[in-house]
Amino acid sequence: MYKAASLGLLRSTPLRSSPSSLFKPLASSRISASLVGSRSVAFVRPLGVLSGSLRYSCGSDRRSSSGSVRALIGEKPAVVDRFERKFATMAAENPFKGILTSLPKPGGGEFGKYFSLPALNDPRIDKLPYSIRILLESAIRNCDNFQVTKNDVEKIIDWENSAPKLVEIPFKPARVLLQDFTGVPAVVDLACMRDAMNKLGSDSNKINPLVPVDLVIDHSVQVDVAKSENAVQANMELEFKRNKERFAFLKWGSTAFRNMLVVPPGSGIVHQVNLEYLGRVVFNTEGLLYPDSVVGTDSHTTMIDGLGVAGWGVGGIEAEAAMLGQPMSMVLPGVVGFKLNGKLKNGVTATDLVLTVTQMLRKHGVVGKFVEFYGEGMGELSLADRATIANMSPEYGATMGFFPVDHVTLQYLKLTGRSDETVSMIESYLRANKMFVDYNEPQAERVYSSYLELDLASVEPCISGPKRPHDRVPLKEMKADWHACLDNKVGFKGFAVPKEVQDKVVKFDFDGQQAEIKHGSVVIAAITSCTNTSNPSVMLGAGLVAKKATELGLQVKPWIKTSLAPGSGVVTKYLLQSGLQDYLNKQGFNIVGYGCTTCIGNSGDLHESVGAAISENDIVASAVLSGNRNFEGRVHPLTRANYLASPPLVVAYALAGTVDIDFETEPIGVGKDGKNVYLRDIWPSSEEIAETVQSSVLPDMFKSTYEAITKGNPMWNNLTVPATSLYKWDSESTYIHEPPYFKGMTMSPPGPHGVKDAYCLLNFGDSITTDHISPAGSIHKDSPAARYLMERGVDRKDFNSYGSRRGNDEVMARGTFANIRLVNKLLNGEVGPKTVHIPTGEKLYVFDAAMKYKTEGHNTIVLAGAEYGSGSSRDWAAKGPMLLGVKAVIAKSFERIHRSNLVGMGIIPLCFKQGEDADSLGLTGHERYSINLPTNISDIRPGQDVTVTTDNGKSFTCTVRFDTEVELAYFNHGGILPFVIRNLASSQN
Repeated sequence: MYKAASLGLLRSTPLRSSPSSLFKPLASSRISASLVGSRSVAFVRPLGVLSGSLRYSCGSDRRSSSGSVRALIGEKPAVVDRFERKFATMAAENPFKGILTSLPKPGGGEFGKYFSLPALNDPRIDKLPYSIRILLESAIRNCDNFQVTKNDVEKIIDWENSAPKLVEIPFKPARVLLQDFTGVPAVVDLACMRDAMNKLGSDSNKINPLVPVDLVIDHSVQVDVAKSENAVQANMELEFKRNKERFAFLKWGSTAFRNMLVVPPGSGIVHQVNLEYLGRVVFNTEGLLYPDSVVGTDSHTTMIDGLGVAGWGVGGIEAEAAMLGQPMSMVLPGVVGFKLNGKLKNGVTATDLVLTVTQMLRKHGVVGKFVEFYGEGMGELSLADRATIANMSPEYGATMGFFPVDHVTLQYLKLTGRSDETVSMIESYLRANKMFVDYNEPQAERVYSSYLELDLASVEPCISGPKRPHDRVPLKEMKADWHACLDNKVGFKGFAVPKEVQDKVVKFDFDGQQAEIKHGSVVIAAITSCTNTSNPSVMLGAGLVAKKATELGLQVKPWIKTSLAPGSGVVTKYLLQSGLQDYLNKQGFNIVGYGCTTCIGNSGDLHESVGAAISENDIVASAVLSGNRNFEGRVHPLTRANYLASPPLVVAYALAGTVDIDFETEPIGVGKDGKNVYLRDIWPSSEEIAETVQSSVLPDMFKSTYEAITKGNPMWNNLTVPATSLYKWDSESTYIHEPPYFKGMTMSPPGPHGVKDAYCLLNFGDSITTDHISPAGSIHKDSPAARYLMERGVDRKDFNSYGSRRGNDEVMARGTFANIRLVNKLLNGEVGPKTVHIPTGEKLYVFDAAMKYKTEGHNTIVLAGAEYGSGSSRDWAAKGPMLLGVKAVIAKSFERIHRSNLVGMGIIPLCFKQGEDADSLGLTGHERYSINLPTNISDIRPGQDVTVTTDNGKSFTCTVRFDTEVELAYFNHGGILPFVIRNLASSQN
């Protein structure tokens, strides 16, 4: 069902004053959509307010003949017939206009009108999960019997029966959320698409966001300076020095593209800003009310689910299409009902809870599903606790971890500065449309696909690691688990350290004083990440631990790199208000900046003496961070063990100096009175924390913080950018480079491609993450990317990170598969970013081998195990392999977003049959592979089987993972962006 082909048919028309204009098909959010509560951002050009609303143009504006439609879509008769019918005439009115209902204000007048779900009088709706009701409302509101049909609406209403059949539905999110690492390539692609439109003789200004786009710059700040009162300023100056060109490019984008809001560096972490400020919960657009929903180019976009806003991560290329009005094609998900009972025990944190939930859901299996939380325990969780759980949806594998709006949500909205009228409107709308949960009333029974239950009182203090977020370790078992990891063979829970060297102590000189480290020594302790810094209870809890430790005379060792990176300026305000920031400073946890920092690998350098002690003695050093990802090689190249912990535990482990400790029986240190100090001596009670939160977290803090970010900062405000609609590419730039995606593009789609006699570029096992495929961290001095930069006069000290150079395809292609911890079976146990060039047997960097294959005219494929592409949503993990010439990936299973991204870049994702993999089939990676796909798109079906053959006579069957008809259309066009461009170029203004 190629619903998306009407992309080019959206345009602005004069606003009619007649109320009947409300009955027309509506985009999920119009260009003039305003921020709820009249919050606008003054440091970029205001949201483009047009004199018209988005409408579908009349049939006379489209002169698409049968032939041109076939050229666009391919030769699938049923699909072409549908397009020919729908291109000929467009439904003028929403077929559900009869349920458009007025929402009265309590004091008279009306808030606006809305599409009423109760007015459908369908008893099936009352049983729907709340998360599915949001999809239903969107389908009803956007129903035009073209992009969204009445049949799509019926599928959602009949969710209980249709979801198990994995039916496809369209979804139009209300807005799109970006951060700068993914935002830069998105804006680069939009700029490049404008150029492509020009070259095809069409109007480049058709490339403009049609829904609000919010971009928060938070991924660039690094912890260069720590343990210093001026760390924030020093790190921001270095951030601007490194990224001035990128930041100027984003500022250009905010003026060149309509409807794009850019929040400047130093403001906070995107998901916390979204939670505290950008989240609308309910839109009121020109008198039409509808639920907020968002897709974001960061997998932790799910944090907003804690606020009752449906949001999840998508690839950058999917987000770009959504910006341009393309309906998202998705499989109607199953929903796991997760019932919470009871109350957390004294001293147990939200971080302990989320790590427990993550492990439970990972075991249950929730990939591709929504998880919806309910039950009496909901009343015991603050909004921040809920957001912590929602944030880690990617770690437990769900598309969403959804918390429906209730009284706790409304209280949070008031706390964070949303106006009383806005909150009243949100509550009135959600109650009227049966999307509000009132736990004071009897609860109607809802149907879920499966059920889980957790007694909150059963949650224990814990951490996760050393290499995966779902490898939870109860705190009381940590010492034993650590020693098991030292003994175990190399793997997710093993380092294979020989027994005789496990107790080795390395002494070294640190700035003139004697220092020592051993296996398990903590060298990085970071309070970081959106997961936890948005939660006042754990942040103030960390401050209380620091206070008690300081008062007892404990001190963090000076060679441990400590840092605190809040998710917004509000955190700083309440830490100062409580007086606890002083104690954090005394333990080295000075604020270093407002951004993701250590959680995404921007941990900065370790002291040279510490790094040398680790490297020269092969020490398994540890990092402890309050983050959400701890894959090997992500946090820092020298920390092989990385543990996720609550902020209070981060402080505790920093004080202990090692993860090799049993906190119940062993002291953290010796106090100034000469007595042993245990964790229990410095751990605050839940009541202490609650009292501190109550007295320190105030509504005015949120108001003043977000009023301030609208003014920007001097470094941002001083950036000058050209006022042009087309970007002037600089061929000498090593940050922003015109990508080659559309070179030689014509209006005719290239059609599907099989694979003939391809070599295996890489042969992987399980759990290859996007960090392995496209690292975001530092650029190794000997890597192909480093060679490229040095050839262009860039000093090593100015390399910056891969993440910061995502606007340059030349760097990113060279950075593909450049992770220093890459395990490639072709190398027979050697770890690193290299592979074997099969024809010659040469061992080369992956990029060099790929270019050699391309020069020789050979295609390549990748073999992989389970969970290929897990981790952060990262479009370069698909763009990079495409530029290397990879035509297909054959894996046991794929992470949801990454599989979609591969399709979006024209790479074929294939899954081995159940119970089979490369090893069981006897594949070594030294074979040549042919994948027999039909040459006509009409002969390919979603999820069909294909045969793969090798040059040594092997043959096996795989499932081709094009999951929807729309994905087949993308493949036919060579990817989603060429598909969008051809649709736009073929439509009239």
